[in-house]
Amino acid sequence: MNVAELKKAARIVKSLTQNKMINYAPYPKQLEFHNNGSKFRERLLLAGNQSGKTLAASMEVAYHATGRYPDWWEGRRFNSAIRAWVAGTSAEGTRDTVQRLLLGDGPDYGTGSIPKSALREVKQARTVTGAVGQMYVDHIAGGTSYIGVRTYEQPRERWQGESLNLLWCDEEPPIGHYTEGLTRLNAREGISLMTMTPLLGMTKTVQMFYPHPTTLDRSLTMMTIEDVDHYTDNEKQQIIASYPAHEREARLNGIPMLGSGRVFPVTQESITCKPFEIPDHWPLLGAIDFGWDHPTGAVAMAWDRDADCIYITHAFREREQTPSEIAVELNHWNRGMPWTWPHDGHVHDKGSGVTIADQYRRQGLRMMREHATFADGGHGLEAGVSEMLLRMKSGRLKIFHQLEPWFAEFNMYHRKDGRIVKESDDLLSATRLCIMAKRFARTREPSHSFPTSVGQDYDPFHPRAA
Repeated sequence: MNVAELKKAARIVKSLTQNKMINYAPYPKQLEFHNNGSKFRERLLLAGNQSGKTLAASMEVAYHATGRYPDWWEGRRFNSAIRAWVAGTSAEGTRDTVQRLLLGDGPDYGTGSIPKSALREVKQARTVTGAVGQMYVDHIAGGTSYIGVRTYEQPRERWQGESLNLLWCDEEPPIGHYTEGLTRLNAREGISLMTMTPLLGMTKTVQMFYPHPTTLDRSLTMMTIEDVDHYTDNEKQQIIASYPAHEREARLNGIPMLGSGRVFPVTQESITCKPFEIPDHWPLLGAIDFGWDHPTGAVAMAWDRDADCIYITHAFREREQTPSEIAVELNHWNRGMPWTWPHDGHVHDKGSGVTIADQYRRQGLRMMREHATFADGGHGLEAGVSEMLLRMKSGRLKIFHQLEPWFAEFNMYHRKDGRIVKESDDLLSATRLCIMAKRFARTREPSHSFPTSVGQDYDPFHPRAA
């Protein structure tokens, strides 16, 4: 290679290092996080350490500040220069993570997510050596975007007085700082991004999003070590082994730690399996835990009788949906599957006088004649939970790994003063119903033989159900 070719290659390498955003190819979970920006005001990417959560947010900030959106972008867009804050735990921590990913290593900035060609000015902070306080970035539509740096060490009052288009909090902020930051977004209809590994447990900030967002303006994306490709399988195993057991769920999978209060003290990995095609001879059963103010939860199970192992293959969880709306989803799972339900299905609707179970029958679901019980007639909560835990510990209850809402409830399920806290447990309750009534599971049958109206209840002892 001659001198001219060497210089050309050096220029190419330099241009790539000074415009990293053009080569950013997000993983599916990162892409989900970005795309949710078009629908939600507040977003949380809950992820394990070194999974790419901070990188994803830094790239999004760069897109918004410059207006240089890639062709694949389906998230929120700003058509003019923005005002933004980025924040971290401390001045040193923000300098070493958020600042480094946005700007690259100083003092010659421009090798981070913000292209060198777009950087107009960088102003140093007065607190820590090498820390930046303000960034000014050229926007392709004209004008200059402003990015200010804040920390959680600063008093809440330092988070007042500004009007913003965007707020990015890296790692968990105190609830007061976060709500103050949200206030800064009101005038400009701005958006907030939050990226964290939840090592502080179930704090008030986490509870706003996990296990389920508490308002329609919030979204939760969870990313585990299995959702990234920048580690080999051997490297993943080494990383897993390097963490203390009580920290693994948080550091690897972004799951808040609950400690000794957990109802199911087993790891998520131990009950997870990859989806597979269910053999035709395995019996199937669905279960619905009715709700309205709290969500309706439904699951489907397949039972390997030979190994006495139950597989949860589907999960559905939505609030304030009618039986007709819910049945559209459930009928897609397997139209011939029998469905079990809790004792409150006998309650009559105040308007129509039809029981809740009958409302689902009218939508074509093959509902059992009576509510779910064990073979001896019992249906106690603790008995059902004990059966679930026994199956988990013995490897006889497995959950398809894509059922994230199910795992969110599993990792939140806990006791207080010795009693199970009955909150955000809709899918777990449906799973418990399945296990209680597993004796009524049936193999697939032609759908034309199933009762679909009130008065034609499914009878598991009828000859056609054998």
